[in-house]
Amino acid sequence: MYLKRIPELVKPLFGDLLWRVPTTLRVAYLTFDDGPTPNVTAWVLDTLKTYNAKATFFCVGRHAASEAALMERIRAEGHALGNHTWEHLDGWRTPTLPYLRSVLRTQPCTGSDLFRPPYGHLSREQATALRTRFKVVMWDILSADFDTTLNAEQCERNVMTRLRPGSIIVFHDSLKAWPRLQGALPRVLEQATEAGYRFEALPSA
Repeated sequence: MYLKRIPELVKPLFGDLLWRVPTTLRVAYLTFDDGPTPNVTAWVLDTLKTYNAKATFFCVGRHAASEAALMERIRAEGHALGNHTWEHLDGWRTPTLPYLRSVLRTQPCTGSDLFRPPYGHLSREQATALRTRFKVVMWDILSADFDTTLNAEQCERNVMTRLRPGSIIVFHDSLKAWPRLQGALPRVLEQATEAGYRFEALPSA
């Protein structure tokens, strides 16, 4: 069970976590979780370049450590990097100290003050500790490209029917999401651009 858009009433319960960037301008923020992944992340970067779009990549540390060339390409092409723990830990199932160690282990790979918890799962204690060093980024729109019961058109609709100024949109540059990502992402970029949106990387804290 997951929510494609987080209800507004839920957000104040989680303090300073970033769900959406406050703006009235037609700017949105694409984010990609769980990479970098050979071929998939390279395709994402090529696609973003076609539409002159910037994005933020929340990287799993063990993937980032083995894909130095992709990490450098992300930086060189003007995108932002974020921390997504070393091994994609579930914060609800992991004690705070091991969780924080996993985050810190990833830092040399990303050098970023942006952090997103895998699955969006974070305890209050973890959130309190992380906010002293990171901007904790959640999302406004979930494409659900990880859901193998959906097709690319459904993922596209998940984004386009909910898009608004300042939206933070989650896609995944992973092998699991790839069958839906490759169909949905170009269509989202095309339609949103035609509607006057531009895509930027998330700013640092």
